[in-house]
Order: sequence, then C-alpha cells, then structure tokens
Amino acid sequence: MSGNPEDNQPTRRIARRDAVIAGHTSDEATARTAQHEEDPQVRASALGALDRMGALADEELRAAFRDPSPKVRLRAAALTVGRTEVSPAPLLDDPSDDVAETAAWACGERDFEDLGTVTRLGELAADHSNPLVREAAVAALGAIGHPAGLEAILGATTDRVAVRRRAVLALAPFDGPEVEAALRRAAEDRDWQTRDAAELLINPD
Repeated sequence: MSGNPEDNQPTRRIARRDAVIAGHTSDEATARTAQHEEDPQVRASALGALDRMGALADEELRAAFRDPSPKVRLRAAALTVGRTEVSPAPLLDDPSDDVAETAAWACGERDFEDLGTVTRLGELAADHSNPLVREAAVAALGAIGHPAGLEAILGATTDRVAVRRRAVLALAPFDGPEVEAALRRAAEDRDWQTRDAAELLINPD
C-alpha cells in the first residue's frame, strides 16, 4: 500500500464509479467484488448497487450493520427502508451520530416498528446529546404514531427550537388533553414556525 493516501485516490474513484455503474447495468459480479474493497465509500456504493438490482440479501444488509466504517453503516441504515424483514433499530445505538440519525429516520419510514423500537426512539428523543438525533427520533415517533411514543414527543416540545418544532408536527396523530395543552403552549412559542405548526393542528380547516 502506498504511504501517501492520495496516490490511491484515482484508483478509488474508479472503483466507486464502477460500483455505481454496476447497479445501473445489473452487473452483480462487479458489485459483489466491490463489497470487499478497502475504501468504505466503494463498499457503500456496492450495497446501493446490489439493492438497486434487487440482489441485496437481507443477511448481507444486516452484515453491513457491523461494518467498521460509519459510511457503510449509514448506507445500510438508509437501505432498510422498504424492507419488512430488516429493521434499522440495531443502528439506533451506533457510536456515529450520523448513523443513529439515519437509523431513526429510517424507523419512521417503515410501516411498523415494535414496542421496543418505539421505546428506544423515545429515549433518544429525550436524552441523546446530538439535537439532530433527537429531532430524527421525534419525527420517527410521530410517523409511527404509537401511543407509547407520545410522552417523549410531549417532552420534546420544550427542547431547542428545531426539535420542538418537529415535536409539534409529530403530535398530529395524537389527541387528548395533554396534546391539546402542548399545542396551546406551542401556539405562543417565540419561534414563528413552531407557532404556525401548532396553529395548523389546532385549526386544521
């Protein structure tokens, strides 16, 4: 291996290009070879290529959850959308905030998530140090609409502005006096977008 990483950049760019093209030409052999490349961006592109051609097995996708590179794990989290048998939930606790955020988003894009996942999303919405992860978790809870997620959404209505704005929107599937009270408070928020979101839910017509 060259001592200068830049020496390998043209080769890596070619490998990434070939992996991407493989997905459009149904070149499964090239895509599978790219899964074992040193460059994580190539491996991530290989996942996308295999998915595009319908050749990515569920077990391959789950195996990508354990890839040492967050680039690959992030791509794997995104690719769980539309797959009923592979949940992104294991990546909610990923050490990379970007991966955890994408996993939370992906949870909200699925038709159903189990109670354990809803509970973990609620914990992330309340306690994660990165506000982007909290925001994604809140959005997912609103999209899922499970009653077990309501408490976390209500708590997020007092978070920083981007999170509480998302929390107000996430209240749309819910009703009850506590939801009504949260919307009334949000209608007086100092952030105009939060106020507008609350007013839209209070007066949908």
